[in-house]
Amino acid sequence: MTQIVEKVADNTIKFSAPVTPNSSELQKLFDFIALGASDRDRDRILPYDVIDLIRQSRLGALRIPVAEGGAGSTARELFDVVIRLGDADPNVAHIMRNHFSISERLLRAERSERNRRWLKAVADGAIIGLALTELEVKRAGSGAVANTKLTPDGDGYRLNGTKYYSTGSLYADLISVRVLTPDDTTATVILPTKREGIDLVDDWDGFGQKLTGTGTTIFTNVRVEADEVILETDTDQDKLPYNIVPQLVLTAINAGIIRSVLRDATTLIHKRPRTFYHAVAEQAADDPLLQQTVGQLAANAFAAEAVVLAAADGLDHLVVAKAQGEEAELAVALATSLSAAKAKLIVDDLALKSATLLFEVGGASTTKKSSNLDRHWRNARTLASHNPGHFKARAIGDYEINGTPLPIRGFF
Repeated sequence: MTQIVEKVADNTIKFSAPVTPNSSELQKLFDFIALGASDRDRDRILPYDVIDLIRQSRLGALRIPVAEGGAGSTARELFDVVIRLGDADPNVAHIMRNHFSISERLLRAERSERNRRWLKAVADGAIIGLALTELEVKRAGSGAVANTKLTPDGDGYRLNGTKYYSTGSLYADLISVRVLTPDDTTATVILPTKREGIDLVDDWDGFGQKLTGTGTTIFTNVRVEADEVILETDTDQDKLPYNIVPQLVLTAINAGIIRSVLRDATTLIHKRPRTFYHAVAEQAADDPLLQQTVGQLAANAFAAEAVVLAAADGLDHLVVAKAQGEEAELAVALATSLSAAKAKLIVDDLALKSATLLFEVGGASTTKKSSNLDRHWRNARTLASHNPGHFKARAIGDYEINGTPLPIRGFF
């Protein structure tokens, strides 16, 4: 597949075909994204222009088969790309998290007419957001629905309700919404975000991941067509119990943050005109303590990337297992879920330690607000706080000791 990328006067990039994981054009896109990442984070500049470039590049179609207009990438290749995007800008990578998760479920499902329609939209560049969480539900992340409901309206429905933490939806073309049907069963609807009655509110006020659009979504008398509703009994609804992709994307972004920390650390050392008065070398680049710190950061980045990609391999194995039957598929899904949970514990810890080590390289001058180097810790801490690690560790321990399968709801 040939790509032609043209840098134009206003510093945007035009793409003639979908990017592929190993294309130089994709790296040019990431380099462009990285250029403004710190300023965007510091000044809270929402990355609409960057998301438009991602739309044009059709990055969201990485996993769609070539015959259906995508890049035909493996899961391992996808997560390598997520790590690189997390390195360039973890906010942008997080915006794409739900898109990659929902796209994966669409790919696994049967190719119904509507499924093909949604996949065609993704192949053409559309980005999918998510509206799942309701604060009225006592257990976060369960996917339960309390008040976002469909009511009959002629040959379709009307949707009313409020969702929270709708990451990425502010920038999306389509939004996947968990709803209650008129008979109080759960279902999913996928709607255009521009449809009348959908209000995307940018009210996320976290100290990290500030640009992800993780805000409130309000649905007021929104028209829903009958074929936009995916009932849980539908044959094109993926029944695999483990929801592996969302958690592994977050972990991959933290692995990307470690790479970004490593780059900032080496840049700091090369830019330092002086060193500490008690240092053993005149130049910072020759200081063995600074060399040791950067060496540790490099090892952390290597280890984080390796465990993420090892876990991603399990998603590729699922394709083979699915052809062998439900029992084989479930066994591989459990193993992959375990790997993803273990990867989270390791990578989150390495990301937070690495973000702290950065300040050992630069000293007090690196704490200046204008440098915005604290963004690495803030973003890593926010990502790690999704599905807190002690719950993951407990579930892993219960499995190892008692053989208890991992939870099948939430991000496992």
